[in-house]
Amino acid sequence: MKYRKLGDTGLIVSELALGTMQFGGRMNMGNLGQDDATRMVKLALDRGINLIDTADVYSLGESETLVGNALKGVRAEIVLATKVRLPMSENLNRSGATRVNIMREAEDSLRRLQTDYIDLYQVHGWDSNTPLEETLRTLDDLVRQGKVRYIGLSNYMSWQAATAIMLQQRLGLEKYVTAQMHYSLVGRGLEHEFQSFAEYHHIGILVWSPLAGGFLSGKYGRANPAPAGTRFAEAGSFVPFDKEMGYRVVDVLKEVAGRYDTSPARVALAWVLGRPAVSSVIVAGRKAEQLEDNIRAIDLRLSEEDVRLLDTASDPGVPYPKWMVLQLDTAEDPRSRALYPGRYADGGPWKDLRGTQWSG
Repeated sequence: MKYRKLGDTGLIVSELALGTMQFGGRMNMGNLGQDDATRMVKLALDRGINLIDTADVYSLGESETLVGNALKGVRAEIVLATKVRLPMSENLNRSGATRVNIMREAEDSLRRLQTDYIDLYQVHGWDSNTPLEETLRTLDDLVRQGKVRYIGLSNYMSWQAATAIMLQQRLGLEKYVTAQMHYSLVGRGLEHEFQSFAEYHHIGILVWSPLAGGFLSGKYGRANPAPAGTRFAEAGSFVPFDKEMGYRVVDVLKEVAGRYDTSPARVALAWVLGRPAVSSVIVAGRKAEQLEDNIRAIDLRLSEEDVRLLDTASDPGVPYPKWMVLQLDTAEDPRSRALYPGRYADGGPWKDLRGTQWSG
């Protein structure tokens, strides 16, 4: 296993993290019981993974319970992450990033996980019905109480994350250090703005669904769609994408994988691991061999040509205002060429983006 820092902290985490949405039977996302969950956790730990990610809402607490049981005796050696914000019942106050819900869910997560602290506590999504300051002060209180070590956000838009960070800085509150976001070869929307935000503020990105619900494993194609019961058939709706573009990407994944005698899934994971601001990539599987294959992606180093092929096949284009930002700040500003000549050695990574489909 290889390791990186968690965002701008001193905490060291494995390049791959174990995801646990498939633990438990209330979400129909894997239906793994205790024995299978324990085996998956043990396999991950044996392979050097030290970051395990779960959420209160995963099978309505069952995932956290299974993780807590699986970590008996080794919890102190693990970076344990969970989340709060999504509904846990029909009770209106058991949802959202409110003080009452966060405080209650933190205590419930601690009980289910059988621990007295959470290493990384993440807000699962923006809450437009709760004042942001209420959410941030509550998270700060949990850190001051010693129940939480670090805090993170998940599924925010760039302006929401930036607003939160600025408010935390202005009020002297504990700062978000991570952002758990979807990122894959068929889901590159993060590159439009959020990735630049994360780099600027030294936020570590934790990538969820890097294989787009299993689609990028290369098992499915135009002639053989995913059958019922597979990860992609069940999770694909979480990560919608243009299927024709997806098939093109899978074709390139198979081409690159053939050169290394490896799997398309490992190539897709290696591509994500090479992207800016990524602290860890969350992987999961229903079967041990799936997890084993994913973990071996850390040993794969793609060539520049491989990356170029994958980038081209999955290119989502450059929307406004990013194309204008790049145009003005890098293509037309002579200071950029003087300060960073290496970027322009081969003619430059940026071209005139005006007149493209994105400029209208």
